Amino acid sequence: MMQKKNRAFLKWAGGKYSLVEHIQARLPQANKLIEPFVGAGSVFLNTQFSRYLLNDINPDLINLYNLLKAQPDALINDISTFFSPRYNEEAMYYSLREEFNATQDEYYRAILFVYLNRHGYNGLCRYSLAGKFNVPFGRYKKPYFPEHEMFFFAEKSQKATFTCLPFEKVFSRARKGNVIYCDPPYAPISKTAAFTSYAARSFGQPSQEKLAELALQTSKKRGIPVLISNHDLPFTRHLYKGADFSMLSVKRSISQNGATRKPVDEILAFFPPSAMKTAGNPVGKVKSKNAIKVMGHHKKEQSVKP
Repeated sequence: MMQKKNRAFLKWAGGKYSLVEHIQARLPQANKLIEPFVGAGSVFLNTQFSRYLLNDINPDLINLYNLLKAQPDALINDISTFFSPRYNEEAMYYSLREEFNATQDEYYRAILFVYLNRHGYNGLCRYSLAGKFNVPFGRYKKPYFPEHEMFFFAEKSQKATFTCLPFEKVFSRARKGNVIYCDPPYAPISKTAAFTSYAARSFGQPSQEKLAELALQTSKKRGIPVLISNHDLPFTRHLYKGADFSMLSVKRSISQNGATRKPVDEILAFFPPSAMKTAGNPVGKVKSKNAIKVMGHHKKEQSVKP
């Protein structure tokens, strides 16, 4: 049984908090977990590996994590000053959003990143094509200050290395004995639901194909297991051909009209290392008909076009 679950300190579209038990059950034992798309870090926070390599293409996110790891007391104290009624006003929010987009000061950007995440609409992280953060004001009564969650993250991050690299480079850093878990921007359910402007760059079909190809190569040729989350679509089934599939039915929480929210199926594709298949070792192998219903909040398919 897993111990008490730990929440990420950032609000995050597509966060894996509600699915961590199922993901953890499919991760084989390893000396290091590598996450090329770490996001808010729910899998990191709820697994027990001795070391972690955590990557994200968003430089603001990785800058924040590195500062939180290095100087948690000062950073958390300075962030706390922005969680008072005077900062929870529309004009103040847009003024600080402008400051965030103008400053190059990494420490100040880290503070404002947490402020904007908790005071902005729906916890979205969205940038314009020019790289400007453009999420509107969230109008929350009293935004939650995640002090406890930040201290927990800072403590656990002592086991982690944070990088801001393309996912291909992260794969090249993996070694035998490691396991890779990928939570990429999801393949869109419909053409209008493409998740394209996270970190001001697109993750389209060529990227999805490249990731699937890398996962297969890494498991078969290098003996390193890879687990990938995505929407359960004919496209992704074809993409991950040769993987062991398990399905998850997740209740979405992105529709404005609660009555129209329908469960959307997700897939976990596990690429076992060649050695495991040869030796007949069933670790991490999942029957393709294994369907699990999960009632949680999931927003990966959120459209975030600027």
